[in-house]
Amino acid sequence: MTGVEPVQPGLDEIEARFAAVVEGRVSRDEVDRWASRWVVDDALEWGELEWWALNLLVGVDLPAGPPPAGFLHGDEQLRGWLDELRRSRMS
Repeated sequence: MTGVEPVQPGLDEIEARFAAVVEGRVSRDEVDRWASRWVVDDALEWGELEWWALNLLVGVDLPAGPPPAGFLHGDEQLRGWLDELRRSRMS
């Protein structure tokens, strides 16, 4: 253990994780675990948009049912959330 605490992610990193899972560059499980690490840390403070986006990433790996049901939140829904995040950042 290095003793160095990870830096709280900002919207750029959160958006990058969203894009990575949408584009298939990282697994849903990996993104869920990454987002969960931040959501459970009660010592951190988040902006509304950051909190919204992180909470969407938590659970992106939830199954819709027994295999081969796929995921509760499909690829189309994830793309829609990413688009919404990007639009919100521009406004």
